Amino acid sequence: MQRPAKGKTPRRPPLKKTSHTQKDPVGVYCRIRPLGATDEECCIEMISSTTIQLHAPDGIKANRNGEYKETQYSFKKVFGIQTSQIELFEDVAKPLVDDLIHCKNGLLFTYGVTGSGKTFTMTGSPGEGGLLPRSLDMLFNSIGPLQAKRFVFRTDDKNGMEIQGQVDALLERQKRESNQQSTVPKTPSSKQKPDPEFADMISPEEACKCEGVDEDSCYSVFVSYIEIYNNYIYDLLEDTPIDPIRPKRPGGGTPLQNPELIPPQSKILREDQNHNMYVSGCTEVEVKSTEEAFEVFWRGQKKRRIADTQLNRESSRSHSVFIVKLAQAPLDADGDHILQDKNQVTVSQLCLVDLAGSERTSRTKAEGSRLREAGNINQSLMTLRTCIEVLRENQMCGTNRMVPYRDSKVTHLFKNYFDGEGKVRMVVCVNPKADDYEETMLVMRFAELTQEVEVARPVDRPICSLAAGRRHRNQAFRDELSRRQEERPGGSNNTEDGSVLNQLLDSLPALPACELVDPTDEQILPRLIEVLERRHRIRQMITEQYTRTANTLKSMLQEFDGHLMAKENFIHEQRGKLGEKDKIMFNQKNEMDRLEKKSKMLEYKIDILQKTTNIYEGDKRSLQQELESREQRLQRELSERKRMEARMQGMVSDTKHQWEKECERRVNAKQLEMQNKLWVKDEKLKQLKAIVSESNNSATSEQQRPPPPPDKPQRNSREKDQPRAPEKRSRSPLPTTGTPIRPHHRRSHSAGGQRWVDHKPLSNLDLDTVMQPIIPNAIKVSAASEKALSKCHKYVLTHQELASDGEIQTKLIKGDVFRTRGGGQAVQFTDIETLRQECPTVSSRKRRSSGDGSGQHNGNKMDWNDRENRAPVASTSSALGLQNGYQKRRK
Repeated sequence: MQRPAKGKTPRRPPLKKTSHTQKDPVGVYCRIRPLGATDEECCIEMISSTTIQLHAPDGIKANRNGEYKETQYSFKKVFGIQTSQIELFEDVAKPLVDDLIHCKNGLLFTYGVTGSGKTFTMTGSPGEGGLLPRSLDMLFNSIGPLQAKRFVFRTDDKNGMEIQGQVDALLERQKRESNQQSTVPKTPSSKQKPDPEFADMISPEEACKCEGVDEDSCYSVFVSYIEIYNNYIYDLLEDTPIDPIRPKRPGGGTPLQNPELIPPQSKILREDQNHNMYVSGCTEVEVKSTEEAFEVFWRGQKKRRIADTQLNRESSRSHSVFIVKLAQAPLDADGDHILQDKNQVTVSQLCLVDLAGSERTSRTKAEGSRLREAGNINQSLMTLRTCIEVLRENQMCGTNRMVPYRDSKVTHLFKNYFDGEGKVRMVVCVNPKADDYEETMLVMRFAELTQEVEVARPVDRPICSLAAGRRHRNQAFRDELSRRQEERPGGSNNTEDGSVLNQLLDSLPALPACELVDPTDEQILPRLIEVLERRHRIRQMITEQYTRTANTLKSMLQEFDGHLMAKENFIHEQRGKLGEKDKIMFNQKNEMDRLEKKSKMLEYKIDILQKTTNIYEGDKRSLQQELESREQRLQRELSERKRMEARMQGMVSDTKHQWEKECERRVNAKQLEMQNKLWVKDEKLKQLKAIVSESNNSATSEQQRPPPPPDKPQRNSREKDQPRAPEKRSRSPLPTTGTPIRPHHRRSHSAGGQRWVDHKPLSNLDLDTVMQPIIPNAIKVSAASEKALSKCHKYVLTHQELASDGEIQTKLIKGDVFRTRGGGQAVQFTDIETLRQECPTVSSRKRRSSGDGSGQHNGNKMDWNDRENRAPVASTSSALGLQNGYQKRRK
C-alpha cells in the first residue's frame, strides 16, 4: 500500500503587491426582470447594451429645480427582459468554468433587492437552467472521460487535498460501501434515474464543453453547500443526527416512535497554512456527473431557509454558497497511473453565491424572527458595501486602511478573492417596477462602486516537464494490444503464426532417431548432446539476431518519438504564444471597453456641463441686459442731473443778482435810517445844550432877581413835522466822543477738534502780520481734491482781494463736508471771516477832511466797515455771492 501524498491547497501564498502585478476590474453585469403585470409602472429603461437609465416614478420628491432627476448607470453588459439563460451563461459563467479547468479560482454572486430574480438567475427552473446547473454541465462535459476513480483524491480537514494509489482507493471504496453508518452522505450513482425536478434543466442542444483541456491529467470534482443565516454558517449537506433523549411528542407517542432531530450546529471559519479561509468541518462530496452533483445541490437546497413575505412568496432568508472544487494531477511517464508527487497536484475552486435580497421592513411588515433575519441580511450587505468602498479608496488614493472583512461572515469567507488573485463577477438583478425605485437606486450605486475595484489576475500554473500526449499513446497501445489479443485465438493469422513457428523449428538440426535404454550408453548420449548443443547455438544466434532487430526497431521508435515530441513541443509553444496573443487581445478589448465606458461617462459629464454653461450664459445675458438698462437709466439720470445743475446755476445767478440789488437797497435804506437817527440825536443834544446854557444864565440872573419858572421847551409842530433832510442836519459827533457797543464775536469753528481741509491757492500772498489764521489738525492743499475731502469734516478757503482803500484783505470761507448719494463729497458753506489790515492815520485824516455830506458818508462807511469786522454768515456776504444752503460738490 502506497503512502498518500498531500496536494496543493486551493491557493498559493499571497504575494506582496508589486507595481507590475496585472489586475482586472470586477466584472459587473445587470439583468432586468420582466414586470409582473403589463399595467405596472416601469422606472428602468435600457438605453444600450451597456447602459440603463432610471426614471423617477410619480410620487417621488423632485430636486431643487422642481425637475425629476434621471440617472444613467453603465455596466460591462446589460441583459434585457428577453435574455435567455443560455445567453447569460455564455457571457458571465462560461469564462469562469474555463478558468476553473485551467487551475484558476473564480467567484460569482448575484446581488439585488428582494424579489428581483436572483435565485432564478442562479438556479433556474425546469427547462431554463440557471448559472449553477449549466456550470456543472459544462465542467463534466469537459472532463468526463478524464476523471479519476473515486477516493483517489481525498480531502483532509485542513483545506488540503491528499492523493492515494489505486489499491488504497479500491479499499476505501469497499470500506465506504460496506459502512452504512458513515458520517459522509452516500452520493447517488450516475446510472440511477435522475430526479424529474432537474432532469430537464438543460437540453442536449444547449450543452457545451471547454476547449484545450489537458488530457494528460486526471480530475476529480468535490462540491459543498453552505448557508450564512443570521451571520452563522451552517452545512446544508450534513446529515442531521437523531437525538433519542429529547423526543418530540406532538401526538403523545413514545420517544422511540417520534425521535427529535438535533438542530444543526454552526461551523466556524479557519485559515490554512497559506492564509486562505475555509469552513472547518464542512462536508465535501465527490461527484462524477452533472446529475449527481445537482442532486447533491438539490438535497441541500431543500434545507435552505426561505419564508413568505409581502414582497416575495419564497424569499431567501440566508446567503447560500455552493463551492465547486476541482482537483487535478498529471499522469506518469507511461500515461497509466497518476503521478505520486504532491507538488504536481493542484486544486482550484469556483464559488457560486446567491445573496439574500435587501429589504425595508416598512414594506415587508416583518416582525419577530423575520425582522431579525432582515436586520442581519441588511447588515451583512452593508458590510460588503463598506469593504468595497475601503478597497476602492485604498487602490485609487494609495491609502492603507484596514478592510473590515471580519465584520461579516460573507466578507470574511471571500476575502482571499479581493486580497489575493482570481476572477470576480457580479450579476445585479433589478426589478423595473416603480415601487422598488429607491432600493434599486442604492443597488445601482453599489454596482457602480464595485466596478472600480481591481483584483489581481490569476497566473498560469507551470507546465509539467513530462512529454505531452502520454494518455493518448498509452490508450493507443492498449487498443492495439487488445486488438491483437482478439485476433490470436483463431483465423488465418493464427495459422500463419503457427506455420512461421513450424518453419523456425524445422530450421533447427533434427534429433537423431535413437532409443535410449541404458543411461550409460556412450554412443547415443554423445550424439544427442552434440545435436542439442548445435540446436542451442542456433537458438542463441536467432536470439541475438532478434535482439539486434528489436534494438534497431526500438531506436527507430525512440527517434520517431523524439521527433514527435519535438513537434508537440513546438505546437505547445505555438499554442502558448497564441494564448499570449489572445490574452493581449483580451486585455486590449477590456481596455477599449473601459475607455469606451470612460468616454461615455465624460460625454455625459460634458452634456451636464454644457447644460450648466447654457444656464450660466442665459443668466449672463439677462444680467448684461439688466446692466445695460441700468447704465442707460444712470446716463439719463446724469443728463437730467446736469440739466438740473445748469438750471439751478441759472436760478442761483438770478437769485444772486436779485439779492445783490435787494441788499444794496436795504443798505441804502438802513443808511438813511441811521442818518435820521443821528440827526435826531444831534437836535436833542443841541436843545439840551441850549437848555443847560439858558439854565446857567437864568441862575445867575436869579441870583440878582428871581425870575418866574420857565416853561418846558416844546418843539413846535412845524419843526416836528418838518421832513428830515440830510442837508439840514448838524454834523454828527466824532467817534471819539463815544464808543459804539459791538456785539460779541462768536468763536471760530476752526478752534475745535475736528479735522479741516486748509485750501490755500498758490496765488495768495504771505502778509507779515502778527495775527495769522492757524488751524490745528488740518490738511493743507493748494487745490481741493476728493481724497482730501473724504478724510475731513470741515473745509476752509483762504481768499485774498483788494479792499476799497487799496489794502489786501483776507477772507476765510468755511463750510461743512458731507457725502453725497452718488459716492462723492460735497461742501456746504456756512461762514465767512474777514481779516483786514489798515493804517489808522489815513482813516483819521479822511474823517477830518470830510465835510458835512462827506462826513456823513464817511461815518456811514466807517459803520459799514465796523460791521465787516464782525463774523458774518454766508447769507450776508455780497463779495462772493454765496447764499445759505448752496453746496459746492466735488466728485
